[in-house]
Amino acid sequence: MKTLAMAAAGMALALGGFAPVVQAAEGGVAYVVTYFEVGPAVKDKAAGLLREAAKKSRKDAGNLRYEILQRLGQGDQFVILEAWKDKDAQAAHAAADHTKAFRDKLKDLLRSTYDERPHVALEVGDVMAKAGKGAVFAVTHVDIVPKEKDTGIALVKELAADGRKSKGNVRFEALTQASRTNHMTVVEIWSSRNAMEAHSVTPHMKMTREKVGPLSGSLYDERLYHALD
Repeated sequence: MKTLAMAAAGMALALGGFAPVVQAAEGGVAYVVTYFEVGPAVKDKAAGLLREAAKKSRKDAGNLRYEILQRLGQGDQFVILEAWKDKDAQAAHAAADHTKAFRDKLKDLLRSTYDERPHVALEVGDVMAKAGKGAVFAVTHVDIVPKEKDTGIALVKELAADGRKSKGNVRFEALTQASRTNHMTVVEIWSSRNAMEAHSVTPHMKMTREKVGPLSGSLYDERLYHALD
């Protein structure tokens, strides 16, 4: 299996593409979504630590993405979006000295837990799709009551697949938490705030939100962010 994966990787590099390497990776891509909040007075210091962590983490073996986000209108709230070739690459990063040093430095600034949530893919497009200048990120937690999990998952997958077809969309992916499969995260990147708002009132988006509502264990918790770098 590993030999086949290595062969696929070599072919993808020769063709100049990366997506086939991701598909061939044993165990699949490992995603992590991390939320944390700091004291308002130290948000700039936290942002500096995040930029330093991102610079080092992107050099780690197997890293596909390490995006650092600051919430619009609430600059003391942050999100880290990670994608790794596989679980082993993510585990090696978590054990790295620079990762431990970042968390130690951040600890005294926190006013909440460092809420790290491993995920796996439900419905994703190009893993390497990147935001441009002025892009807006939307990160949404979707909590479906357990007995309606399968219905909720189908709706969220459809939402992501259709969302990628919308004008101005850069990325629209649905992930599910590894430990709680009825808890999902929807990650969107839009070229502008106008593009995101136009999509939010499309018939399909409104219909999906209407269907998801009765199945939810909590609010459709959409939060908007900008990239720190």
